Amino acid sequence: MERYQVIIENEEYITHVRNIAKYEIDRQFGHHDMAHFLDVARVGMILNLTEDYGIPKDILYAAALLHDVGRDIQYENGTPHDIASKEIAERILMSTSYTDEERKIILEAIASHRNKDVKDEKNLKGLLYRADKLCRPCFFCEAEPECNWKSNEKNMELIW
Repeated sequence: MERYQVIIENEEYITHVRNIAKYEIDRQFGHHDMAHFLDVARVGMILNLTEDYGIPKDILYAAALLHDVGRDIQYENGTPHDIASKEIAERILMSTSYTDEERKIILEAIASHRNKDVKDEKNLKGLLYRADKLCRPCFFCEAEPECNWKSNEKNMELIW
């Protein structure tokens, strides 16, 4: 069994993902659901392989699965989801076999996945930031005209 399987079976993880779905039931923009988490992981793997980052798959998948898990906390009390996600991920990762160093790398990537300053870094932080942005198909989104992303940040062409 892959180490990240423990994450998706974790009760706290399941609770947060279900809570996010309830908050986003009427959201017209991209949802923060398992499809998004897996899109981030898969685009991240493409970047990882084509740009030769050398990041182990199970590390990348853990970060992708957990990077937005705190969205429900943001909806509930305004805590930025990168901060809430890191706190939740820290607890969840303690139930896995990831080492202290691996957990540190994953948590740093989650905490900085919204920070443009890391986008060009050749590590998990840069990879997660880029994959999170690149996985959105803005060119096919009905809500694209109302989206608050800047025009030059929208994915208006098919990527991979």
